[in-house]
Amino acid sequence: MNIESLVTMANQIADFFVAEAGADAAPQEIAAHITKFWDPRMRTQIIAHAAAGGAGLSQPALAAARQLQPPVMKVASAAV
Repeated sequence: MNIESLVTMANQIADFFVAEAGADAAPQEIAAHITKFWDPRMRTQIIAHAAAGGAGLSQPALAAARQLQPPVMKVASAAV
C-alpha cells in the first residue's frame, strides 16, 4: 500500500481516538488499533515512515507509530 494512504488512515484513526480518549491517551489507543487491525506489511511501512520523520502524520499518529513494535515474522518449522 502506498505511504500516502497509510498516513491518511493513521491520521483518521488518530482523529477518532483523540476525540474518544483524549490527547494524552490517544497515542497508546492508536498504536493498539494499528497493531490489532493492520496487516504486518502496513505496520512495517508506517514504522519506517515514522523513523524517517513521519511526514504528513499528525502528532498523535506519529507518537503512536513510534510506539509500534515491528511485526514478528513466523518461521515455519520443517516437517521431519
